[in-house]
Amino acid sequence: MILFQKIRWKNFLSTGNQWTEVNLTQNETNIIVGTNGAGKSTILDALTFSLFNKPFRKINKPQLINSTNEKDCIVEIEFSVKGREYKVIRGLKPAKFEIWVDGKMQDQFASAVEQQKNFEQNILKLNYKSFTQIVILGSSTFVPFMQLSAKDRRDVIEDLLDIKIFSAMSEVIKTKLRLYRDETRTLELKKDSLVDKVKMQKDFIDQIEKSSKEDIRQKKESLKKIAEEASGYIHGNIKLTEELDDFQKVLKGFENPDKTLRQLGTLRAKIHQKSETFSKECNFYEENEVCPTCTQPIEEEFRVNRIRDLNTSVVKLQKGLDELETKIKEEEERESRFIELSQEVTSLTHDISQNNIRISGLQRQSRDLESEIQRLTDNLANRNSEHEKLAEFKNNLQSTYEKVAKQKELITEHDFAFSLLKDGGVKRTIIKKYLPMINQQVNRYLQMMDFYINFTLDEEFNESIQSPIHEDFSYASFSEGEKMRIDLALLFTWREIAAYKNSTNTNLLIMDEVFDSSLDGFGTEDFLKIIRFVIKGANVFVISHKEGMFDKFQSVIRFEKIKGFSRMMPTEQVVPDYEP
Repeated sequence: MILFQKIRWKNFLSTGNQWTEVNLTQNETNIIVGTNGAGKSTILDALTFSLFNKPFRKINKPQLINSTNEKDCIVEIEFSVKGREYKVIRGLKPAKFEIWVDGKMQDQFASAVEQQKNFEQNILKLNYKSFTQIVILGSSTFVPFMQLSAKDRRDVIEDLLDIKIFSAMSEVIKTKLRLYRDETRTLELKKDSLVDKVKMQKDFIDQIEKSSKEDIRQKKESLKKIAEEASGYIHGNIKLTEELDDFQKVLKGFENPDKTLRQLGTLRAKIHQKSETFSKECNFYEENEVCPTCTQPIEEEFRVNRIRDLNTSVVKLQKGLDELETKIKEEEERESRFIELSQEVTSLTHDISQNNIRISGLQRQSRDLESEIQRLTDNLANRNSEHEKLAEFKNNLQSTYEKVAKQKELITEHDFAFSLLKDGGVKRTIIKKYLPMINQQVNRYLQMMDFYINFTLDEEFNESIQSPIHEDFSYASFSEGEKMRIDLALLFTWREIAAYKNSTNTNLLIMDEVFDSSLDGFGTEDFLKIIRFVIKGANVFVISHKEGMFDKFQSVIRFEKIKGFSRMMPTEQVVPDYEP
């Protein structure tokens, strides 16, 4: 895991010759605020510049130097990986790139390009593209995963899954390694399941011991109150049903005029069309004695008779149309009365339906309470056998730990051979295995944000989205707020995958103005719940214009523009309105 600890900068963008320093581990949740141009987003550019020699926003490197002081632009970042302490110092005017490991500067034996490559591959184990997908979500210059090209999407996934090293493999070693990993994954799942079972069994036994007759008595009292409340709704429905029957009796005298109106309207349109057709034909014979198509003369007697017949038909059609309009007016008046009666029926039906929903909810509560009473009663009688189950779970768990350790040894041995051989097909195989996990987690986070769609990435990392309304959607089809929810779900998923793989796992998570534009209030609340209670072991920094959310975070970091320079004010510690 990469534990980012501290970052500081001076003469960087609008920051002057005084150091600006941010402790990245002091608080789990932080909000960075300030007016436009105060420098609150500078931390993003400082972070990516120190690590990857490029700012987060679209800024040319020479523009990173403070335009007033014009020299000594320095950014320093400190972090640890697997117990080793690192410090990276990067500067402009003069150019500087130093990597310190456990207090000693590494030899600068190679070019800056080679040093950067070695730094990304062997220390960070991720590049700029992958870093931004799991650490930063921005609203302006940031390119979300779904807006990347197919190639860039694949690069991000392969970095997260740490499979780019498998560029050369043999078919035999590939098959064996795949088998060992599948077995280990199965064992890990079994181990996790047994860990959960042991915990649940312990909790279950504790609950049994704490259960008492008083618990049962209280639940029976609740059952009585629920029954009384349900009875009130049932009697209310009886009265409403009587009123509904009265209105429905009146409605029986009305045949739904809507169907008749549609039929009359269709007939009117047909008559109009027929009349226009006859009129056009009549005009044709009145204006033409010779066929304009074949240039043959039209027989005069036929032409005169045809004009007479057509005019007669038009007159008849007009008379029928007048009669039809009268009928339509009568039906429209009937429809108005029908609608009034229907609205009354609908209102009463809705009230009855709402009462039924309440009754169903109360009945469901009643059943749950009855089941809980029965469960408590049974548990009190059977708690001795539960200790035997616990001992069995623990034995199985210990055995599974040993099997996992043996499998991991085999994987380690074959990984070495695997890295020496070439096989281009294994990447697809590994990606295919992780796709179900990726898709599952993305949809899990979407549901946490009350966005109920089925989001799926295929092996080419093209999206397939189904909603309750539409069979097939694309990312581009959604609103900006909905796109932001998808971006957040992917960001959280990449972090989880990175943590699972333990290759690019990091404590740092920065959100740039996600509350200020695309996320609505509802989505904001869901997002705050996720970063508080779901994203574990993270230090979250949210950059925002909104000042009404200070009580949602443990610290407030404020930036101000003073005499043309950006300054970070003393950090304001906050007691959040939730348990951290």
